[in-house]
Amino acid sequence: MKKYTYSAKAEDNKDKWWIVDAEGKILGRLATRIASHIRGKHNPMYTPHVDTGDSVIVINAEKIVLTGRKLDQKNYYRHSGYIGSLKTITARKLLEKRPEDVIRFAVKGMLPKNRLGRQLFKKLKVYSGDKHPHEAQQPETLTL
Repeated sequence: MKKYTYSAKAEDNKDKWWIVDAEGKILGRLATRIASHIRGKHNPMYTPHVDTGDSVIVINAEKIVLTGRKLDQKNYYRHSGYIGSLKTITARKLLEKRPEDVIRFAVKGMLPKNRLGRQLFKKLKVYSGDKHPHEAQQPETLTL
């Protein structure tokens, strides 16, 4: 009788779609749950080096909550590569301009920094309103 540890393969994954309403949710707590589902850690056949996760749709991204004084103190940076071109934007301004990016940046920081992480990040779909074009996937509601 052989005893071995089960290691999932990519074709074993049956990709499920979940929908999350971000209205009134705290950003960090929401992002950790989303990253966990995208990574597949809720799944019994979770394997760290294989994509065993599900796709997640986030709606109402503009109604996310940041606690404390993070709206004014949290900064997002980007750099073009040229000297002196470091750009900074606060969380308040980013929520006004592109509210989807606040959730995307939070979840992306919680995924692996390699090929697998880039592949997993494509499973996240974020929308600022309550409409989304993924009705054909029949997403189930994920309660947090």
